[in-house]
Amino acid sequence: MKLIIQIPCYNEAETLAIALKELPRELEGFDKVEWLIINDGSTDDTVKVAKECGVDHIVNFKHNQGLAKGFMAGLKESLKQGADVIVNTDADNQYEAKDIPKLVAPILEGRAEYVIGARPISQTDHFSATKKFLQKLGSWVVRKASNTDIPDAPSGFRAISRECAMQLNVYNNYTYTLETIIQAGQKNMAITSVPIRTNEDLRPSRLFSSIPSYIKKSIGTIVRISVVYKPFQFFMTIATILFGLGVVVGLRYLYFYLSGDGSGHVQSVILAGILLGMGFQTALIAFVADLLSVNRKLLEEQRFENLKAKYDKES
Repeated sequence: MKLIIQIPCYNEAETLAIALKELPRELEGFDKVEWLIINDGSTDDTVKVAKECGVDHIVNFKHNQGLAKGFMAGLKESLKQGADVIVNTDADNQYEAKDIPKLVAPILEGRAEYVIGARPISQTDHFSATKKFLQKLGSWVVRKASNTDIPDAPSGFRAISRECAMQLNVYNNYTYTLETIIQAGQKNMAITSVPIRTNEDLRPSRLFSSIPSYIKKSIGTIVRISVVYKPFQFFMTIATILFGLGVVVGLRYLYFYLSGDGSGHVQSVILAGILLGMGFQTALIAFVADLLSVNRKLLEEQRFENLKAKYDKES
């Protein structure tokens, strides 16, 4: 059994050595523990620090690709190197490395394929009240969309089994955290969470640069994920709203017409027709999107079978 601990890095020379120093080289249940960093176009000495600290594998991007692509590149390389379990953590030492055994335990025990480390957000002093609220709100939305009970969806401290890693796909360029949970829930993977500890903040969050930016990107991420993974429900909800409004406006005109005052409310007939037409067209889009989602699922299944055959052969 091999465990690979991966760390996405972008100009992390100042904190990477601190994070690596805390990582284990031996862990019960594994014959090998290796480290991997994803150098996401760093312009500082991140790679130099990684080599000096004894990192086993380095994935290099010439230009900054973003957290989501870095995460997926790390999974791909970890699978290539024969990882049975992959742990993802941060280069700023946010997560307590001593909790890695707790994180991988559900996978080793066969209870889960995907494990999320749940931070003590309410007790984290360097999180503002607004950030705590947004984290909890985002996690609640993800739980509803994924049919899971993950309390800390934005957490990047994760353990992933080999087969789970082969099935994950990230279409969003902003972050992998929300999408992979929703995807795992939609694919009926065994996903769970364990409470973990956090360390002192070594630097400000780069993903959370400002509250308006975080809200904007998170809403866009959740909407896009909903369209990808629940297209019929998404478009049919919109269709129902439009159609319902059209019916209400039409009934309003009918009321005035029966009251003998229909000539003064022709605009209601026009608006009702537009809304009913839009609702009908959106309903048709819902069926087309559902057919496309079926095709996507078939392609994802084929991709999984191809990757499984490829990596099983290499290992």
